[in-house]
Amino acid sequence: MEQKAEALERARKIKLVIFDVDGVLTDGGIYIGEKGELYKPFFCRDGLGITLAHNAGLKTAIITGRQSSQVAFRAKELKISEVYQGNPDKRAAYQQLKEQNGLCDEEIAYIGDDLIDLPIMCQTGLPMAVADAVPEVRAEARLVAGFSGGHGAVRELLEFILKAQDKWDNLIKEFYRPAAGNEQELAQ
Repeated sequence: MEQKAEALERARKIKLVIFDVDGVLTDGGIYIGEKGELYKPFFCRDGLGITLAHNAGLKTAIITGRQSSQVAFRAKELKISEVYQGNPDKRAAYQQLKEQNGLCDEEIAYIGDDLIDLPIMCQTGLPMAVADAVPEVRAEARLVAGFSGGHGAVRELLEFILKAQDKWDNLIKEFYRPAAGNEQELAQ
């Protein structure tokens, strides 16, 4: 991960993380079936990262330039209630999210990968990018993931925020606890 000046301090203030979809939550590919149906590959570890962020009290949202039922389905599955699709100019959706949540720019992070993401990245308190983002987006980002979009970048960046806010250790304690009723068995 590439970390630039003030990234840690900025991460401590974050209350809302906004994701682009194509190239961030997915690998950027658009897979088309023989009947024209679209497929988008989402990475499970990114999904768990989003769930952990929710468990820690962070809000999440999606702003994407394209419109697809796959995004709506995945967002519902991950309990991301604020989803803005079909927004090639993402600034209006960003302003609406900011006002609805009563937040200032410094409390918002954004993960992007392409030029369409720059207008929002220039406004947020913590602009972030996936490893395979275009050079202009990487230059604007305070944090650049070591992983590419759709391959764990979202999880890595969320972990950074959760660790900066001292929430990570408490979140992962649950994964080390034995299942109810197995305490005796594990103690042997």
